[in-house]
Amino acid sequence: MGTRSFLVFLLVLVLITLASCTEQVFYQKSYSFPENTWNLKVKPVFRVEIKDTSKRYDFGITLRTTTDYQFSNCWLYLNTKTPDKTKGREPFEIKITNPDGTWIGKKSGTIVENTLYFKQRKFPMKGTYIFQLEQAVIQENLEEVLDIGIQIREASDKK
Repeated sequence: MGTRSFLVFLLVLVLITLASCTEQVFYQKSYSFPENTWNLKVKPVFRVEIKDTSKRYDFGITLRTTTDYQFSNCWLYLNTKTPDKTKGREPFEIKITNPDGTWIGKKSGTIVENTLYFKQRKFPMKGTYIFQLEQAVIQENLEEVLDIGIQIREASDKK
């Protein structure tokens, strides 16, 4: 019975892995914070080369904290610089806990992962886009922040 349970588990794991491979990850990078502290002066930069402007992309920002993170959210700015040097700045909130204190994101041990998704975005021109993430919390040091990352996937035809 133990061998059969293991084989069923292995089959399920393989199916999940294969299903996740059908989504085309175009770009994925993360930045780890030294000593799990995001200082105001630290602004991770991500450079993305876009060659096809006809496609739509799903965009995500993932923030990983420890369970000792002291806030229920994290405000940040997404600074964007397009290939023609146009700059933009957008504020975003990543919610980390519900009002009752329960975790919103995926929790594994003492790590909590939260992702903010933007669906069906298009890039208007070919070239290198520069994305810079900047913490927008009043404190100089945001403690218990492990890393932050950007993921871009080719969007499915579903809207």
